[in-house]
Amino acid sequence: MNILKKLALTKHGFRGVSIRSCRACSSLFHSSPDTSVEVHTQEQEVVIALGSNVGDRLHNFNEALQLMNKLGVKVTSHACLYETEPAYVTDQPLFLNSAVRGVTKLGPHELLGVLKKIEKELGRTAGIRYGPRTIDLDILFYGNYKIHSEILTVPHERIWERPFVVAPLMDLIGSSVDSDTVACWHALSGHSGGLFESWEKLGGDSLIGKDGLRRVLPVGNRLWDWLSRTSVMGILNLTPDSFSDGGKFQSVEAAVSQVRSMISDGADIIDLGAQSTRPIASRISVEEELDRLIPVLEAVQKMPEVEGKLLSVDTFYSEVALEAVGKGAHIVNDVSGGQLDSKMLSVVAGLKVPYVAMHMRGDPSTMQNSENLQYDNVCKQVASELYSRVRAAELLGIPAWRIVIDPGIGFSKNTEHNLDILMGLSTIRAEMATKSLGLSHAPIMIGPSRKRFLGDVCARPVAVERDPATVASVTAGVLGGANIVRVHNIRENMDAVKLCDAMLKRRSLA
Repeated sequence: MNILKKLALTKHGFRGVSIRSCRACSSLFHSSPDTSVEVHTQEQEVVIALGSNVGDRLHNFNEALQLMNKLGVKVTSHACLYETEPAYVTDQPLFLNSAVRGVTKLGPHELLGVLKKIEKELGRTAGIRYGPRTIDLDILFYGNYKIHSEILTVPHERIWERPFVVAPLMDLIGSSVDSDTVACWHALSGHSGGLFESWEKLGGDSLIGKDGLRRVLPVGNRLWDWLSRTSVMGILNLTPDSFSDGGKFQSVEAAVSQVRSMISDGADIIDLGAQSTRPIASRISVEEELDRLIPVLEAVQKMPEVEGKLLSVDTFYSEVALEAVGKGAHIVNDVSGGQLDSKMLSVVAGLKVPYVAMHMRGDPSTMQNSENLQYDNVCKQVASELYSRVRAAELLGIPAWRIVIDPGIGFSKNTEHNLDILMGLSTIRAEMATKSLGLSHAPIMIGPSRKRFLGDVCARPVAVERDPATVASVTAGVLGGANIVRVHNIRENMDAVKLCDAMLKRRSLA
């Protein structure tokens, strides 16, 4: 053996280690169990599981991800976030679990060393096996290789008995095989049907929300289980020119009174917007938007009624998002999906708050132009274009577990498109799932409230007369899979949502 190969083997720590490439890929290197081999030093795709049940669990995840990126693992996609019952040793706090997919030039044992270093830096001690831990990082897959040594087995030997591991693992692949690497991961699962069969044998999607496996979205100081019931977001327009109620709530006193009324009627979230995004609206500056927004946000923050509620800022400016979150907003709701401010995605990533990415072509002044209304299949194209925006967000550091998607009813859509979307939310999810199951699981928000298409269908030219049609559209949306509805009239829509949730619960029990 030449000296360069010896050095490579020593560097990667592979002497006396059994390493095999996946038999599904004939182009890869094959070796017998007793042969030392050299893994090529080009980037390998890896999957790493994360778990934490001690201290600030989400902070532990954030710190671990930052350290991974710093120490040689470029994270490229994230699973959803799960709160789970502890396994094996049950007398301990609930865990947060997730997984990430990434690329690295580190050899498998080098990677293991880096992960152990991160665990130690974040305060993990030896403790008892399967006991409480600040952070737990496990290599689930390393490229196309099976690895077995005294300290490392890949694929991780107990994946297939752990729903809290397989659920996030499934999130990291599309429902169609998206690369040769993923094809090998399916083969390495040991089941003829690949990872999907493994997941179904454990119980599959029916486990979510049951048996201690909740899919959650971190917001404020809580974990939001958006699947347990539909949330209602109340619209607070602080503009003189919004299509429905422009000018009504420009004063701080009027805005506070409206927030009090919406909360009394049952709103879960208050969405404050200080820039009109109606068709052909002219754009105002960051400074003017902040002048309208911040005094109201500060006053609303002081209201006793707001305790336990969420505040969202409706803006496409990163500077407004930064200032608003600093003043207490919990969510950034961006009608442009990051397209109107190149800094928005990186700013929100740093803020570590949920991000609502909405579908829109062009901007409010151009979105209804004929070229922006051309679709062959509106649901599939909206899904594809939304996916490109949320992938851009993810690559800039907004994990899948912080993303909410909005198909943008009324934005670069005509009446028929809006109706198709209301009836086609499941198609949007299914289309996104072909690329990323994790992103397809994101909460869906819809905002049909008082929109012009309702007036066109029902012959109601005045916006405030469209509330009955809004209730009907919200009902269709919730029964079709919406998780959040954004509306002006809380009381009537709250009743609609409660009835829909009751029907959906009955259907799930049946």
